[in-house]
Amino acid sequence: MSGRIAYTKPSITEKEVAYATDAARNGWGEHCYDYIYRFEDLWRTFVGTRYAIATSSCTGALHMGLAGLGVGVGDEVILADINWIATAAPITYVGATPILVDVLPDTWCIDPDCAEAAITPRTKAIIATHLYGNLCDMDRLLEIGRRHGIPIIEDAAEAIGSRWRGRHAGSMGVFGTFSFHGTKTVSTGEGGMFVTNDEALYERVLTLSNHGRSRSQTKQFWPDMIGFKYKMSNIEAAIGCAQVERIDELIAGKRRVFEFYRAALAGLPLRMNPEPDGTVNGFWMPTIVAEEGVAFDRDALLIEFKRNNIDGRVFFWPLSMLPAFHSKPENRVSYGQFFQGINLPTFHDLKTAEMRLVTKIVANTLMSNSKKCANS
Repeated sequence: MSGRIAYTKPSITEKEVAYATDAARNGWGEHCYDYIYRFEDLWRTFVGTRYAIATSSCTGALHMGLAGLGVGVGDEVILADINWIATAAPITYVGATPILVDVLPDTWCIDPDCAEAAITPRTKAIIATHLYGNLCDMDRLLEIGRRHGIPIIEDAAEAIGSRWRGRHAGSMGVFGTFSFHGTKTVSTGEGGMFVTNDEALYERVLTLSNHGRSRSQTKQFWPDMIGFKYKMSNIEAAIGCAQVERIDELIAGKRRVFEFYRAALAGLPLRMNPEPDGTVNGFWMPTIVAEEGVAFDRDALLIEFKRNNIDGRVFFWPLSMLPAFHSKPENRVSYGQFFQGINLPTFHDLKTAEMRLVTKIVANTLMSNSKKCANS
């Protein structure tokens, strides 16, 4: 088999190229925001929220959302220990402290009981990260939020196409954020989106997103407050428009890859992304986690992938293992999962022969490790 099997990459067609070309040729002057406004309208319609603001990254969207909620110095924000750093970093940008709690063993998303136990008088928000397309228990989290008067924020960067009881990931919390990085199901190269149903929060974040200049301000170059510069470019938004017009196809491509892996790996002692009753998983990143007690050598699998020209991507480390945070080995599930898991390649044009090679290597490596363990 020739060519490298990437762990993921975007699906770009002539439609994306045509829209981006149009934005490059004509999207200037009075038309410099045309594709941005169109992309925002398409996205809020897709996820079912009243408002959307296109941003240069999901990180920026989360930063502005936290600032819009008034989270600041001395405050605490609770989030799952299994996470990418981009979810925790914006908490520190506003001067607050990330509080890292354990995850559930089936979804690898934040454990609601652990989140509730971590609430203090300083808690200003809980972030629900829908990891790898898997959904947090939003019913439980929203109930906790209502009872304690704490907003629930959704980090839906990895959950495009995932739905909880008919509602899109990102549409249920006080605000949600999405990523359009080149690795995501919908891609603009870089980029993100802030969404909310709260009009007052939308207006605050919209003002913050424009260097603090309110859209009701009539004076030229008169910021009403110190804001940010997290705008998406018109050219990126043009690509985004084309991607949203193909979104059903893009999500179906992710599901096709996942379903192949699930069938091919059935019977092996491992778990994959769940899809409980009442939910739809967008399956952004097919992931395997070896069952507890099963011999699994993640490094050996990565070596085999490399030998076969396949990109390997490890399960996220617990953030509390990183130098920037305090160790929290009491987060037992988080500390037990990361070295037992790995992401499998997934992209729109992944071929059956390529998926068959991936699953063959996974099965052979897993069984080889088990035999070595049994003979030792």
